[in-house]
Amino acid sequence: MAERFERHKQPWKPEELAKLRTLAAKGMALKAIAKALTRSEESVKQRAKEDGLKIARLR
Repeated sequence: MAERFERHKQPWKPEELAKLRTLAAKGMALKAIAKALTRSEESVKQRAKEDGLKIARLR
């Protein structure tokens, strides 16, 4: 069973956005970023797209 996130539709805090940018710049994978931010992969992917960030894909 997939992990459940209890933070449904919570607004992004400035600290979370800064961490997202830092982790994306380091080339971390989507799954790792989502876990570090305790957000769903879909939420992280959507926010990165809104901010124009590239997230590394696992190869």
